Amino acid sequence: MADIVPQLPLALRAPPEQRLSRYVGAPAGLREMLLGLAQAPTAACVYLHGVQASGKTHLLLATCAEAEAAGQRAAYLSLRGLRDRVRAASEGLEQVSLLALDDVDAIAGQREDEVALFDLHNRLRDAGRNLLYAAGVAPEALELVLPDLRSRLSHCTRWALPVLDDAGRAELLRQRAAARGLDFDDAALEWLLRRCSRDLSSLTEIFERLDRASLAAQRRLTVPFLRQVLESSSS
Repeated sequence: MADIVPQLPLALRAPPEQRLSRYVGAPAGLREMLLGLAQAPTAACVYLHGVQASGKTHLLLATCAEAEAAGQRAAYLSLRGLRDRVRAASEGLEQVSLLALDDVDAIAGQREDEVALFDLHNRLRDAGRNLLYAAGVAPEALELVLPDLRSRLSHCTRWALPVLDDAGRAELLRQRAAARGLDFDDAALEWLLRRCSRDLSSLTEIFERLDRASLAAQRRLTVPFLRQVLESSSS
């Protein structure tokens, strides 16, 4: 099971920027609810949904890290790549205080996996554990074949995650740079946001590339340096 279900302490594994306090653009009250979810098992159920790169995985991992910091047992499990294996992967998870299940939409339409998830949901609720789900769409938009699972998910407390605007993307990159001790010139940040994809996943990949290049060259993140790195990687 260890190779299927990554049991935590996740706080020792998650990068410093993967914390609730570092999530940019959170709806009012969301951080506080997730922090409460992390601190004690209360048979609560929360469902997050948003487009790709809206920060769903960040919030799940950050909530698990908060749970571990509070002395609770937490586990994170992505359902992507677990088609036909959800029941096996879910064995023993009633022992955790908080279970975070990512990519719920990845098993939609697979009846056996849906039944396994329905059973897991009921077992954890009966045991008084907390559940945190994430998917790309709201429960009613999932292409599920099991009405009972849709009903369970629909009764969770639901939060729609917003798409970051340019100001939010800039703040996110500033935070990541500061967490790693990087000096990100304001002009360079504006240049990057103007010329690169606004997709958060793409921006994150570019930032990681710039981070490695800056460390190797011992250079600040300035416009000439960004142009040099990005042009060399595209050639």
